Amino acid sequence: MHSFDYLAGWALFILGVWIAANGLDDLVLDLAVLHRWLTGRARRSTRAALLRLDPLPRIAILVPCWQESGVIARMLEHNLSAVDYPYFDFFVGAYPNDLATVRTVEAVQARHPRVHLALCPHDGPTNKADCLNWAMQHLMLHEETRGTAFDIVAVHDAEDMIHPSELRWLAAEMQDAEMVQVPVIALPTPWLNLTHGVYCDEFAESQAKDLQARTYLGGFLPSCGVGTGLTRAMVERLAQTGQNQIFQPGSLTEDYELGRRVQDLGGRQRMLPVRWERGQLMATREYFPRDFWPAVKQRTRWVTGIALQGWEANGWRGNWVRRYWWWRDRKGLLGNPLTALCNVFFLAGLLGWREPVQAMPFGSQPLIAAGLALQAHRLLMRMAYSARIYGPWFALGVPVRFVWGNVINLLCTVRAIYQFARAKWRREPLRWVKTAHAFPSRTALTQPKRPLGEILVDLGYVTRDQVRRSLQIKPRDIPLGEYLVRQGRLTDGQRWDALSMQSGCVPELDSPVGEAT
Repeated sequence: MHSFDYLAGWALFILGVWIAANGLDDLVLDLAVLHRWLTGRARRSTRAALLRLDPLPRIAILVPCWQESGVIARMLEHNLSAVDYPYFDFFVGAYPNDLATVRTVEAVQARHPRVHLALCPHDGPTNKADCLNWAMQHLMLHEETRGTAFDIVAVHDAEDMIHPSELRWLAAEMQDAEMVQVPVIALPTPWLNLTHGVYCDEFAESQAKDLQARTYLGGFLPSCGVGTGLTRAMVERLAQTGQNQIFQPGSLTEDYELGRRVQDLGGRQRMLPVRWERGQLMATREYFPRDFWPAVKQRTRWVTGIALQGWEANGWRGNWVRRYWWWRDRKGLLGNPLTALCNVFFLAGLLGWREPVQAMPFGSQPLIAAGLALQAHRLLMRMAYSARIYGPWFALGVPVRFVWGNVINLLCTVRAIYQFARAKWRREPLRWVKTAHAFPSRTALTQPKRPLGEILVDLGYVTRDQVRRSLQIKPRDIPLGEYLVRQGRLTDGQRWDALSMQSGCVPELDSPVGEAT
Protein backbone atom coordinates (compact mmCIF):
# COMPACT_ATOMS: atom_id res chain seq x y z
CA MET A 1 0.00 0.00 0.00
CA HIS A 2 1.35 3.43 -0.95
CA SER A 3 2.21 5.83 1.84
CA PHE A 4 -0.08 8.41 0.23
CA ASP A 5 -3.04 6.02 0.55
CA TYR A 6 -2.05 5.43 4.19
CA LEU A 7 -2.05 9.17 4.94
CA ALA A 8 -5.33 9.56 3.07
CA GLY A 9 -6.79 6.78 5.23
CA TRP A 10 -5.91 8.68 8.39
CA ALA A 11 -7.34 11.87 6.90
CA LEU A 12 -10.52 10.01 6.08
CA PHE A 13 -10.69 8.69 9.64
CA ILE A 14 -10.41 12.23 11.05
CA LEU A 15 -13.11 13.37 8.64
CA GLY A 16 -15.31 10.48 9.72
CA VAL A 17 -14.95 11.46 13.38
CA TRP A 18 -15.79 15.08 12.52
CA ILE A 19 -18.84 14.18 10.43
CA ALA A 20 -20.18 11.84 13.12
CA ALA A 21 -19.63 14.40 15.90
CA ASN A 22 -21.18 17.18 13.82
CA GLY A 23 -24.15 14.98 12.93
CA LEU A 24 -24.78 14.13 16.58
CA ASP A 25 -24.47 17.82 17.43
CA ASP A 26 -27.23 18.66 14.93
CA LEU A 27 -29.29 15.73 16.20
CA VAL A 28 -29.39 17.37 19.64
CA LEU A 29 -31.27 20.32 18.14
CA ASP A 30 -33.68 18.05 16.27
CA LEU A 31 -34.53 16.22 19.50
CA ALA A 32 -34.93 19.49 21.41
CA VAL A 33 -37.40 20.85 18.87
CA LEU A 34 -39.29 17.53 18.86
CA HIS A 35 -39.52 17.53 22.66
CA ARG A 36 -40.65 21.15 22.65
CA TRP A 37 -43.40 20.32 20.18
CA LEU A 38 -44.53 17.12 21.96
CA THR A 39 -44.82 18.91 25.30
CA GLY A 40 -46.89 21.70 23.76
CA ARG A 41 -44.38 24.41 24.64
CA ALA A 42 -44.06 25.47 21.02
CA ARG A 43 -47.71 26.48 20.74
CA ARG A 44 -48.34 30.01 21.92
CA SER A 45 -50.95 32.58 21.05
CA THR A 46 -50.38 36.32 21.21
CA ARG A 47 -54.05 37.23 20.82
CA ALA A 48 -54.98 37.08 24.51
CA ALA A 49 -51.95 39.17 25.47
CA LEU A 50 -52.76 41.70 22.76
CA LEU A 51 -56.28 42.18 24.09
CA ARG A 52 -54.84 43.22 27.46
CA LEU A 53 -52.78 46.05 25.96
CA ASP A 54 -54.35 49.39 26.73
CA PRO A 55 -53.00 51.69 25.51
CA LEU A 56 -50.88 50.11 22.77
CA PRO A 57 -47.15 50.77 23.22
CA ARG A 58 -45.34 53.19 20.89
CA ILE A 59 -42.66 51.54 18.75
CA ALA A 60 -39.56 53.12 17.18
CA ILE A 61 -37.94 51.33 14.22
CA LEU A 62 -34.22 51.99 13.66
CA VAL A 63 -32.92 51.56 10.09
CA PRO A 64 -29.14 51.97 9.52
CA CYS A 65 -28.11 53.03 6.01
CA TRP A 66 -24.98 53.41 3.97
CA GLN A 67 -25.45 53.95 0.21
CA GLU A 68 -29.04 52.71 0.27
CA SER A 69 -30.64 55.40 -1.93
CA GLY A 70 -31.79 52.73 -4.38
CA VAL A 71 -34.00 50.91 -1.86
CA ILE A 72 -34.73 52.98 1.23
CA ALA A 73 -37.58 55.05 -0.25
CA ARG A 74 -39.46 51.96 -1.42
CA MET A 75 -38.85 50.24 1.91
CA LEU A 76 -40.29 53.17 3.87
CA GLU A 77 -43.23 53.80 1.55
CA HIS A 78 -44.22 50.14 1.46
CA ASN A 79 -44.00 49.52 5.18
CA LEU A 80 -45.73 52.77 6.13
CA SER A 81 -48.74 51.65 4.13
CA ALA A 82 -48.58 47.90 4.93
CA VAL A 83 -47.92 47.74 8.68
CA ASP A 84 -51.13 47.27 10.66
CA TYR A 85 -50.26 49.23 13.79
CA PRO A 86 -51.20 52.78 14.80
CA TYR A 87 -48.19 53.98 16.81
CA PHE A 88 -44.79 53.63 15.19
CA ASP A 89 -42.04 55.83 13.73
CA PHE A 90 -38.95 55.23 11.59
CA PHE A 91 -35.55 56.65 12.54
CA VAL A 92 -33.26 56.24 9.53
CA GLY A 93 -29.53 56.51 10.22
CA ALA A 94 -27.37 58.01 7.45
CA TYR A 95 -24.00 59.70 6.96
CA PRO A 96 -23.27 63.26 5.78
CA ASN A 97 -21.05 62.00 2.94
CA ASP A 98 -23.82 59.75 1.61
CA LEU A 99 -25.83 62.58 0.06
CA ALA A 100 -27.95 60.34 -2.19
CA THR A 101 -29.33 58.42 0.80
CA VAL A 102 -29.76 61.61 2.88
CA ARG A 103 -31.75 63.35 0.17
CA THR A 104 -33.89 60.27 -0.45
CA VAL A 105 -34.79 60.00 3.24
CA GLU A 106 -35.45 63.76 3.42
CA ALA A 107 -37.88 63.47 0.51
CA VAL A 108 -39.83 60.69 2.27
CA GLN A 109 -39.66 62.59 5.56
CA ALA A 110 -41.29 65.60 3.90
CA ARG A 111 -44.30 63.46 2.99
CA HIS A 112 -44.56 61.31 6.11
CA PRO A 113 -44.27 62.72 9.65
CA ARG A 114 -43.48 59.22 10.95
CA VAL A 115 -40.11 59.20 9.15
CA HIS A 116 -37.13 60.93 10.78
CA LEU A 117 -33.63 61.33 9.34
CA ALA A 118 -31.02 60.44 11.99
CA LEU A 119 -27.82 61.96 10.63
CA CYS A 120 -24.54 60.73 12.10
CA PRO A 121 -22.16 63.53 13.16
CA HIS A 122 -19.30 62.09 11.09
CA ASP A 123 -18.66 60.66 7.65
CA GLY A 124 -19.12 56.98 6.93
CA PRO A 125 -18.97 54.16 6.62
CA THR A 126 -18.08 53.22 10.17
CA ASN A 127 -20.08 50.13 11.09
CA LYS A 128 -23.72 49.22 11.52
CA ALA A 129 -23.57 49.41 15.32
CA ASP A 130 -22.22 52.97 15.25
CA CYS A 131 -24.96 54.04 12.83
CA LEU A 132 -27.62 52.44 15.04
CA ASN A 133 -26.26 54.11 18.16
CA TRP A 134 -26.53 57.55 16.57
CA ALA A 135 -30.03 56.76 15.33
CA MET A 136 -30.87 55.93 18.95
CA GLN A 137 -29.50 59.30 20.06
CA HIS A 138 -31.77 61.02 17.54
CA LEU A 139 -34.68 59.00 18.91
CA MET A 140 -34.02 60.24 22.44
CA LEU A 141 -33.64 63.82 21.20
CA HIS A 142 -36.98 63.46 19.43
CA GLU A 143 -38.56 62.31 22.69
CA GLU A 144 -37.17 65.31 24.55
CA THR A 145 -38.30 67.87 22.00
CA ARG A 146 -41.74 66.32 21.35
CA GLY A 147 -42.55 65.24 24.89
CA THR A 148 -43.29 61.66 23.77
CA ALA A 149 -41.75 58.33 24.74
CA PHE A 150 -41.30 55.06 22.86
CA ASP A 151 -41.91 51.81 24.73
CA ILE A 152 -40.27 49.41 22.25
CA VAL A 153 -37.26 49.79 19.94
CA ALA A 154 -37.10 47.55 16.85
CA VAL A 155 -34.34 47.16 14.26
CA HIS A 156 -34.71 46.64 10.51
CA ASP A 157 -32.60 46.91 7.37
CA ALA A 158 -33.17 49.04 4.29
CA GLU A 159 -34.52 46.16 2.18
CA ASP A 160 -36.94 44.55 4.66
CA MET A 161 -40.57 43.75 3.98
CA ILE A 162 -42.06 44.02 7.46
CA HIS A 163 -45.00 41.70 8.05
CA PRO A 164 -48.21 43.75 8.52
CA SER A 165 -48.77 42.20 11.97
CA GLU A 166 -45.15 42.23 13.17
CA LEU A 167 -45.47 45.22 15.49
CA ARG A 168 -48.59 43.73 17.05
CA TRP A 169 -46.68 40.49 17.76
CA LEU A 170 -43.86 42.45 19.33
CA ALA A 171 -46.23 44.53 21.45
CA ALA A 172 -47.97 41.40 22.73
CA GLU A 173 -44.96 39.17 23.32
CA MET A 174 -42.93 41.89 25.02
CA GLN A 175 -45.36 42.00 27.91
CA ASP A 176 -43.27 39.23 29.46
CA ALA A 177 -39.99 39.34 27.52
CA GLU A 178 -37.28 41.97 27.11
CA MET A 179 -36.14 40.82 23.66
CA VAL A 180 -38.26 39.24 20.93
CA GLN A 181 -37.05 38.03 17.54
CA VAL A 182 -39.42 37.75 14.57
CA PRO A 183 -38.47 35.00 12.06
CA VAL A 184 -36.48 36.17 9.03
CA ILE A 185 -37.11 34.20 5.83
CA ALA A 186 -35.61 34.75 2.37
CA LEU A 187 -37.96 35.57 -0.46
CA PRO A 188 -38.09 32.94 -3.23
CA THR A 189 -35.94 33.27 -6.33
CA PRO A 190 -35.59 31.02 -9.41
CA TRP A 191 -34.45 27.45 -8.79
CA LEU A 192 -31.25 27.98 -10.81
CA ASN A 193 -30.10 30.79 -8.52
CA LEU A 194 -28.07 28.48 -6.31
CA THR A 195 -26.49 31.19 -4.18
CA HIS A 196 -29.73 32.74 -3.00
CA GLY A 197 -31.18 29.24 -2.70
CA VAL A 198 -28.53 28.48 -0.07
CA TYR A 199 -29.93 31.34 2.03
CA CYS A 200 -33.48 30.09 1.47
CA ASP A 201 -32.58 26.61 2.75
CA GLU A 202 -30.44 27.74 5.67
CA PHE A 203 -32.83 30.37 7.02
CA ALA A 204 -35.85 28.09 6.61
CA GLU A 205 -34.09 25.58 8.87
CA SER A 206 -32.33 27.91 11.30
CA GLN A 207 -35.37 30.08 12.05
CA ALA A 208 -37.70 27.10 12.57
CA LYS A 209 -35.23 24.78 14.33
CA ASP A 210 -31.86 26.14 15.42
CA LEU A 211 -32.99 29.35 17.13
CA GLN A 212 -36.06 27.67 18.61
CA ALA A 213 -33.89 24.92 20.12
CA ARG A 214 -31.31 27.44 21.26
CA THR A 215 -33.71 29.36 23.48
CA TYR A 216 -35.40 26.14 24.64
CA LEU A 217 -32.05 24.71 25.80
CA GLY A 218 -31.07 27.89 27.65
CA GLY A 219 -28.67 29.45 25.14
CA PHE A 220 -28.72 33.17 24.42
CA LEU A 221 -30.74 34.26 21.40
CA PRO A 222 -28.61 36.08 18.80
CA SER A 223 -30.51 38.89 17.14
CA CYS A 224 -30.94 38.35 13.41
CA GLY A 225 -30.18 42.02 12.83
CA VAL A 226 -33.71 42.65 11.59
CA GLY A 227 -37.10 41.99 13.14
CA THR A 228 -35.62 42.34 16.64
CA GLY A 229 -37.55 44.15 19.37
CA LEU A 230 -36.24 45.45 22.71
CA THR A 231 -38.17 46.94 25.58
CA ARG A 232 -37.23 50.48 26.45
CA ALA A 233 -36.16 49.36 29.92
CA MET A 234 -33.69 46.90 28.37
CA VAL A 235 -32.39 49.59 26.02
CA GLU A 236 -31.66 51.78 29.03
CA ARG A 237 -29.84 48.95 30.82
CA LEU A 238 -27.76 48.22 27.72
CA ALA A 239 -26.80 51.89 27.54
CA GLN A 240 -25.87 52.04 31.23
CA THR A 241 -23.62 48.99 31.02
CA GLY A 242 -22.14 49.80 27.59
CA GLN A 243 -20.90 53.40 27.94
CA ASN A 244 -24.15 54.68 26.44
CA GLN A 245 -23.79 52.32 23.47
CA ILE A 246 -26.73 50.00 22.92
CA PHE A 247 -24.98 48.28 20.02
CA GLN A 248 -21.29 47.34 20.19
CA PRO A 249 -19.45 49.46 17.56
CA GLY A 250 -16.32 47.31 17.73
CA SER A 251 -18.16 44.26 16.39
CA LEU A 252 -19.04 43.46 12.78
CA THR A 253 -21.95 41.37 14.12
CA GLU A 254 -23.47 43.71 16.67
CA ASP A 255 -26.74 41.76 16.46
CA TYR A 256 -25.05 38.60 17.76
CA GLU A 257 -23.43 40.50 20.64
CA LEU A 258 -26.76 42.17 21.42
CA GLY A 259 -28.37 38.81 22.20
CA ARG A 260 -25.50 37.83 24.49
CA ARG A 261 -25.62 41.10 26.39
CA VAL A 262 -29.39 40.92 26.90
CA GLN A 263 -29.11 37.46 28.45
CA ASP A 264 -26.16 38.54 30.61
CA LEU A 265 -28.34 41.37 31.95
CA GLY A 266 -31.05 38.87 32.89
CA GLY A 267 -33.36 39.74 30.01
CA ARG A 268 -35.92 37.17 28.92
CA GLN A 269 -35.63 36.32 25.23
CA ARG A 270 -38.21 34.85 22.90
CA MET A 271 -37.97 33.54 19.35
CA LEU A 272 -41.34 33.65 17.61
CA PRO A 273 -42.34 30.50 15.71
CA VAL A 274 -42.35 30.19 11.93
CA ARG A 275 -45.97 29.66 10.96
CA TRP A 276 -48.54 30.41 8.31
CA GLU A 277 -51.64 32.46 9.02
CA ARG A 278 -54.34 33.10 6.41
CA GLY A 279 -52.02 31.87 3.68
CA GLN A 280 -49.23 34.30 4.59
CA LEU A 281 -45.93 33.46 6.26
CA MET A 282 -45.57 35.33 9.53
CA ALA A 283 -42.00 36.56 9.10
CA THR A 284 -39.81 39.40 7.91
CA ARG A 285 -39.03 38.77 4.25
CA GLU A 286 -36.05 40.00 2.26
CA TYR A 287 -33.63 39.18 -0.53
CA PHE A 288 -30.14 38.05 0.37
CA PRO A 289 -27.14 38.20 -2.02
CA ARG A 290 -27.92 36.36 -5.22
CA ASP A 291 -24.42 36.37 -6.70
CA PHE A 292 -21.48 34.30 -5.52
CA TRP A 293 -18.96 36.94 -4.40
CA PRO A 294 -21.44 39.22 -2.61
CA ALA A 295 -22.53 36.15 -0.63
CA VAL A 296 -18.91 35.33 0.21
CA LYS A 297 -18.34 38.92 1.38
CA GLN A 298 -21.44 38.93 3.58
CA ARG A 299 -20.59 35.58 5.15
CA THR A 300 -17.01 36.73 5.67
CA ARG A 301 -18.43 39.44 7.93
CA TRP A 302 -20.54 36.88 9.78
CA VAL A 303 -17.60 34.53 10.38
CA THR A 304 -15.32 37.40 11.37
CA GLY A 305 -17.79 38.90 13.83
CA ILE A 306 -19.30 35.77 15.37
CA ALA A 307 -16.42 33.31 15.38
CA LEU A 308 -13.26 35.45 15.49
CA GLN A 309 -14.27 38.69 17.21
CA GLY A 310 -16.62 36.78 19.50
CA TRP A 311 -13.82 34.41 20.50
CA GLU A 312 -11.45 37.33 21.09
CA ALA A 313 -13.96 39.31 23.18
CA ASN A 314 -15.70 36.54 25.13
CA GLY A 315 -13.32 33.59 25.14
CA TRP A 316 -15.05 30.47 26.46
CA ARG A 317 -16.49 32.07 29.58
CA GLY A 318 -19.70 30.86 31.13
CA ASN A 319 -21.36 27.63 32.24
CA TRP A 320 -21.40 24.48 30.13
CA VAL A 321 -24.56 25.60 28.28
CA ARG A 322 -22.90 28.86 27.21
CA ARG A 323 -19.75 27.00 26.21
CA TYR A 324 -21.75 24.57 24.12
CA TRP A 325 -23.21 27.44 22.09
CA TRP A 326 -19.80 29.08 21.82
CA TRP A 327 -18.70 25.80 20.23
CA ARG A 328 -21.60 25.67 17.81
CA ASP A 329 -21.08 29.28 16.75
CA ARG A 330 -17.35 28.84 16.13
CA LYS A 331 -17.04 25.30 14.84
CA GLY A 332 -17.28 26.54 11.25
CA LEU A 333 -13.67 27.74 11.51
CA LEU A 334 -12.70 24.07 11.51
CA GLY A 335 -15.79 22.54 9.98
CA ASN A 336 -15.98 24.56 6.76
CA PRO A 337 -12.49 23.51 5.52
CA LEU A 338 -13.08 19.92 6.65
CA THR A 339 -16.42 19.79 4.86
CA ALA A 340 -14.77 20.96 1.65
CA LEU A 341 -12.14 18.22 2.06
CA CYS A 342 -14.93 15.72 2.62
CA ASN A 343 -16.47 16.74 -0.72
CA VAL A 344 -13.12 16.07 -2.41
CA PHE A 345 -12.94 12.57 -0.91
CA PHE A 346 -16.53 11.88 -1.90
CA LEU A 347 -15.84 12.90 -5.51
CA ALA A 348 -12.67 10.80 -5.56
CA GLY A 349 -14.66 7.82 -4.27
CA LEU A 350 -17.19 8.23 -7.07
CA LEU A 351 -14.28 8.15 -9.52
CA GLY A 352 -13.06 4.82 -8.08
CA TRP A 353 -10.39 5.76 -5.52
CA ARG A 354 -11.22 3.33 -2.69
CA GLU A 355 -7.77 2.67 -1.19
CA PRO A 356 -8.11 5.29 1.62
CA VAL A 357 -11.18 3.48 2.97
CA GLN A 358 -9.22 0.25 3.19
CA ALA A 359 -6.31 2.08 4.83
CA MET A 360 -8.38 3.64 7.62
CA PRO A 361 -7.01 2.76 11.10
CA PHE A 362 -8.84 0.84 13.83
CA GLY A 363 -11.14 -0.90 11.34
CA SER A 364 -13.23 2.23 11.34
CA GLN A 365 -15.18 1.75 8.11
CA PRO A 366 -18.43 1.63 10.16
CA LEU A 367 -17.62 5.18 11.26
CA ILE A 368 -17.96 6.30 7.65
CA ALA A 369 -21.32 4.55 7.38
CA ALA A 370 -22.55 6.23 10.57
CA GLY A 371 -21.34 9.61 9.34
CA LEU A 372 -23.07 9.15 6.00
CA ALA A 373 -26.31 8.18 7.77
CA LEU A 374 -26.18 11.30 9.94
CA GLN A 375 -25.37 13.43 6.89
CA ALA A 376 -28.33 11.96 5.04
CA HIS A 377 -30.54 12.75 8.04
CA ARG A 378 -29.31 16.33 8.04
CA LEU A 379 -30.07 16.73 4.33
CA LEU A 380 -33.55 15.27 4.76
CA MET A 381 -34.28 17.63 7.64
CA ARG A 382 -33.16 20.64 5.62
CA MET A 383 -35.27 19.48 2.68
CA ALA A 384 -38.28 19.20 4.98
CA TYR A 385 -37.85 22.73 6.35
CA SER A 386 -37.21 24.13 2.88
CA ALA A 387 -40.26 22.36 1.46
CA ARG A 388 -42.42 23.83 4.22
CA ILE A 389 -41.66 27.35 2.96
CA TYR A 390 -40.87 27.00 -0.74
CA GLY A 391 -42.55 23.76 -1.78
CA PRO A 392 -41.32 20.23 -2.58
CA TRP A 393 -39.88 21.01 -6.01
CA PHE A 394 -37.59 23.66 -4.61
CA ALA A 395 -36.57 21.34 -1.76
CA LEU A 396 -35.32 18.73 -4.25
CA GLY A 397 -32.43 21.08 -4.98
CA VAL A 398 -31.19 21.08 -1.37
CA PRO A 399 -28.37 18.50 -1.97
CA VAL A 400 -26.96 20.57 -4.85
CA ARG A 401 -27.24 23.81 -2.91
CA PHE A 402 -25.70 22.12 0.14
CA VAL A 403 -22.52 21.44 -1.82
CA TRP A 404 -22.59 24.94 -3.32
CA GLY A 405 -22.98 26.36 0.18
CA ASN A 406 -19.91 24.40 1.30
CA VAL A 407 -17.85 26.16 -1.39
CA ILE A 408 -19.12 29.58 -0.27
CA ASN A 409 -18.47 28.77 3.39
CA LEU A 410 -14.92 27.58 2.68
CA LEU A 411 -13.99 30.79 0.87
CA CYS A 412 -15.63 33.06 3.44
CA THR A 413 -13.81 31.26 6.27
CA VAL A 414 -10.44 31.66 4.55
CA ARG A 415 -11.16 35.34 3.82
CA ALA A 416 -12.34 35.98 7.38
CA ILE A 417 -9.19 34.50 8.94
CA TYR A 418 -6.98 36.41 6.51
CA GLN A 419 -8.75 39.76 6.96
CA PHE A 420 -8.92 39.40 10.72
CA ALA A 421 -5.20 38.53 10.96
CA ARG A 422 -4.27 41.38 8.60
CA ALA A 423 -6.31 43.91 10.59
CA LYS A 424 -4.63 42.78 13.81
CA TRP A 425 -1.17 42.92 12.23
CA ARG A 426 -1.76 46.43 10.85
CA ARG A 427 -3.76 47.54 13.91
CA GLU A 428 -6.61 48.65 11.66
CA PRO A 429 -10.33 48.62 12.52
CA LEU A 430 -12.61 46.14 10.78
CA ARG A 431 -15.03 48.16 8.69
CA TRP A 432 -18.65 47.78 7.59
CA VAL A 433 -18.69 45.32 4.66
CA LYS A 434 -21.40 46.26 2.21
CA THR A 435 -23.91 43.88 0.69
CA ALA A 436 -25.83 45.41 -2.22
CA HIS A 437 -29.53 45.42 -1.37
CA ALA A 438 -32.64 45.04 -3.47
CA PHE A 439 -36.11 45.85 -2.21
CA PRO A 440 -38.97 43.61 -3.39
CA SER A 441 -42.23 45.06 -4.54
CA ARG A 442 -45.26 44.28 -2.37
CA THR A 443 -46.61 42.05 -5.16
CA ALA A 444 -43.67 39.67 -4.72
CA LEU A 445 -45.64 37.44 -2.35
CA THR A 446 -49.17 37.79 -3.63
CA GLN A 447 -49.27 38.10 -7.40
CA PRO A 448 -48.66 35.36 -10.02
CA LYS A 449 -45.40 35.81 -11.93
CA ARG A 450 -45.53 37.28 -15.44
CA PRO A 451 -44.10 35.14 -18.25
CA LEU A 452 -40.40 35.81 -18.70
CA GLY A 453 -40.80 36.34 -22.44
CA GLU A 454 -43.32 39.11 -21.85
CA ILE A 455 -40.94 40.87 -19.45
CA LEU A 456 -38.02 40.57 -21.92
CA VAL A 457 -40.13 42.16 -24.64
CA ASP A 458 -41.24 45.00 -22.33
CA LEU A 459 -37.60 45.68 -21.42
CA GLY A 460 -36.71 45.85 -25.11
CA TYR A 461 -34.13 43.08 -24.91
CA VAL A 462 -35.80 40.87 -27.55
CA THR A 463 -38.73 41.10 -29.93
CA ARG A 464 -42.05 39.32 -29.53
CA ASP A 465 -41.32 37.24 -32.65
CA GLN A 466 -37.98 36.10 -31.21
CA VAL A 467 -39.73 34.95 -28.04
CA ARG A 468 -42.43 33.11 -29.98
CA ARG A 469 -39.94 31.30 -32.26
CA SER A 470 -37.68 30.40 -29.32
CA LEU A 471 -40.58 28.89 -27.37
CA GLN A 472 -41.44 26.76 -30.41
CA ILE A 473 -37.96 25.33 -31.07
CA LYS A 474 -36.13 25.30 -27.72
CA PRO A 475 -35.74 21.97 -25.86
CA ARG A 476 -38.31 21.48 -23.09
CA ASP A 477 -35.69 21.11 -20.35
CA ILE A 478 -33.98 24.44 -21.09
CA PRO A 479 -35.59 27.62 -19.67
CA LEU A 480 -36.36 30.40 -22.14
CA GLY A 481 -33.86 32.84 -20.68
CA GLU A 482 -31.01 30.33 -20.72
CA TYR A 483 -31.85 29.35 -24.31
CA LEU A 484 -31.77 32.96 -25.49
CA VAL A 485 -28.38 33.47 -23.80
CA ARG A 486 -26.99 30.37 -25.53
CA GLN A 487 -28.27 31.66 -28.86
CA GLY A 488 -26.52 34.98 -28.33
CA ARG A 489 -29.79 36.96 -28.40
CA LEU A 490 -29.56 37.93 -24.72
CA THR A 491 -26.77 38.68 -22.26
CA ASP A 492 -26.62 36.96 -18.91
CA GLY A 493 -27.07 40.31 -17.17
CA GLN A 494 -30.23 41.03 -19.17
CA ARG A 495 -31.59 37.61 -18.29
CA TRP A 496 -31.10 38.22 -14.55
CA ASP A 497 -32.65 41.67 -14.82
CA ALA A 498 -35.78 40.05 -16.22
CA LEU A 499 -35.75 37.21 -13.66
CA SER A 500 -35.41 39.75 -10.84
CA MET A 501 -38.38 41.68 -12.15
CA GLN A 502 -40.35 38.44 -12.50
CA SER A 503 -39.59 37.66 -8.83
CA GLY A 504 -40.94 41.05 -7.78
CA CYS A 505 -37.56 42.69 -7.20
CA VAL A 506 -36.19 45.69 -9.08
CA PRO A 507 -32.37 45.37 -8.99
CA GLU A 508 -30.08 48.24 -8.21
CA LEU A 509 -28.55 49.12 -11.58
CA ASP A 510 -25.71 51.09 -10.09
CA SER A 511 -25.15 49.28 -6.82
CA PRO A 512 -22.06 50.61 -5.08
CA VAL A 513 -19.12 48.33 -4.65
CA GLY A 514 -17.47 48.33 -1.26
CA GLU A 515 -18.89 48.58 2.18
CA ALA A 516 -22.34 48.38 4.01
CA THR A 517 -24.56 45.79 5.75
